[in-house]
Amino acid sequence: KLNQIVCAYLNDSGYEAKGCLNANDAYDLMYNSLYDLIISDIMMLKIDDFEFAGTVRQINKTIPILFMTAKDDIFSKQKGFQLGIDDYMVKPMNLDELVIRVGTLLRRANITEERKMTVGNLSMDADAVTATVNNEEISLTLREFNILYV
Repeated sequence: KLNQIVCAYLNDSGYEAKGCLNANDAYDLMYNSLYDLIISDIMMLKIDDFEFAGTVRQINKTIPILFMTAKDDIFSKQKGFQLGIDDYMVKPMNLDELVIRVGTLLRRANITEERKMTVGNLSMDADAVTATVNNEEISLTLREFNILYV
């Protein structure tokens, strides 16, 4: 239920949010699409509380990760930050504060409306999921695109 509430609130606030009920669903989405931010409720995942963040960080070193959890002890916070999360909110939480934190994390990560990148003669457009070399489009699987784009 919290998943649906958070997604609806973020969508109503101008973001495009998709919810997952477990880590495997989240991994599937991550391998098949590009995302700008991950919000994880560490108590709802069907794996070790912090394993998900560690795996995400191995896959993508720069994507912002925000934990939302009922765990308010310093050990949990320390472990999360050591694994590479970027922010930590303790439940119950204020949804307006969540929106503020999401905006801040995206700004710090330099996530812009237009997600295009050019390096030398390679250009990539994350929204269209296309890559060109010397202005000629090259065929890539989504996974290949994600690896290059990160």
